[in-house]
Amino acid sequence: MWTAWRLPKRCVTGTTTDKGSPDFAHPRTRGNYRMLDTPPDEPVVQIQRVEHESRIHPDIETDDIPAEVARLEALGARVADRLERWFVMQPTTGQRFCVLRVQRPGFPKNANRWD
Repeated sequence: MWTAWRLPKRCVTGTTTDKGSPDFAHPRTRGNYRMLDTPPDEPVVQIQRVEHESRIHPDIETDDIPAEVARLEALGARVADRLERWFVMQPTTGQRFCVLRVQRPGFPKNANRWD
C-alpha cells in the first residue's frame, strides 16, 4: 500500500495568479477549490474557501483506502465520517484529515510504502 500527503486545504481570500499563488485558470480549479501550480513530483496544494474557522486540513492519498484507514485506526485515529469516495478521520489531537484515492499522475514516485 502506498500513501502520500497532499498539503493544505484552507481558506482563500486573495485572487492572485503568480506562481505559487492560487491559479484560477488551473484545470483542476473549481467552485470553492483553487489549485497551486506545483511541479509534478511535488505535493499537490489545493486551497478551499470554507465557512468555518480556517485551519490546515491535510489529505492522505492512497492506492488502498481501506488498508490505510485500518492502519491509521491502529495508530489511534477514528473515522469521523465516511463519504462517497473518501474517509474523514480524526486523531486523538482532534485535527481532522481525509484519506482519499490517488489524485495525481506519477503516484507512487514520492509516496511512503507501509507494509
